[in-house]
Amino acid sequence: MKERIFLSSPHMSDEGYEMQYIKEAFDTNWIAPLGENVNGFERELAEKVGSKAAAALSSGTAAIHLALKAAGVGEGDIVFCPTLTFSATANPIIYQNAIPVFIDSDYETWNMSPKALEEAFEKYPEVKAVLVVHLYGLSADMDKIMEICKKHNVAVIEDAAESLGTYYKGKHTGTFGDYGIFSFNGNKIITTSGGGMLVSNNEERIAKVRFWATQSRDQARHYQHSELGFNYRMSNVVAGIGRGQLKVLDQRVAKKNYILEFYKRELGGLKGVEFMPSNEWDEPNYWLSSITLTGKVRPIDIFNALETENIESRPIWKPMHMQPFFEKYDFVGEGVSEKLFENGVCLPSDTKMLDEDLERVVKIIKGLWG
Repeated sequence: MKERIFLSSPHMSDEGYEMQYIKEAFDTNWIAPLGENVNGFERELAEKVGSKAAAALSSGTAAIHLALKAAGVGEGDIVFCPTLTFSATANPIIYQNAIPVFIDSDYETWNMSPKALEEAFEKYPEVKAVLVVHLYGLSADMDKIMEICKKHNVAVIEDAAESLGTYYKGKHTGTFGDYGIFSFNGNKIITTSGGGMLVSNNEERIAKVRFWATQSRDQARHYQHSELGFNYRMSNVVAGIGRGQLKVLDQRVAKKNYILEFYKRELGGLKGVEFMPSNEWDEPNYWLSSITLTGKVRPIDIFNALETENIESRPIWKPMHMQPFFEKYDFVGEGVSEKLFENGVCLPSDTKMLDEDLERVVKIIKGLWG
């Protein structure tokens, strides 16, 4: 059987940076929960993206949950959320007993449509927060979105789980709103196996998030809890992996860009193939190289052909308003997200792929055009 090619999978740095920090964690006996690696990872990530403060948490989902809580979202509150995203963006809204309203995408960014967002505000002027996603490492049009949100005086949370290393007009995604979140899940551009980070320029709120994430333990000799707490803190060992991975982020972004350009060069001339959008103000990390198809060859044809050769690919996210759990909630838009889902393909984008792997992928795809 031919070696499996993954969509995107964990990749330890060749230089072994991670082992240095992991060894320090074991040498000092700081195996759980906190320690210098947690403090260092928070400090270094905040510096990298240009935020004043960061809280290292157990997952990106936990970061979204506590960002919503920090923004004051509670029972019955309305939160605008892109429909074209993974469920981890929307689930924490339900954790807070709030109500999601799903917003359509536009073709220019594949992200939240400013036009649909304006329409949503007209329909739901009492909205409490807006969740913005930077899908597959592509930046949303943050100038337009922030202008709309500031006009309505609403909190903005950026789900930058897939876009660490992406810039919008020279500034890191995840740093435009009140809160930004990053994920270090096993398939992300850098990984700690599992983990997340919440960043903000509001240092007081980040301190509060750290408190909530550590079971809301009061400062007392005995164990005392005056607020509901969560077991959401990142461990010292996991943070050590993150510190090592952060050192190779720029290399990973460069490799992701190389992969996309390879696909563009080899597949761009095929009839009916269009690549993920490119905008002059966007410097994406291209976490997943993605295309849409408008001709006779359909996404299922590519999925099946690649899978036969032990190569992983997947559809673009199925919109939240089409999901069985979320279909009861309102959706504002014109169906752009549905078209992207219907026609979209995420191609193998693993940073460990060699040119021979990429050539293997494109040969199979080209074969579908005869």
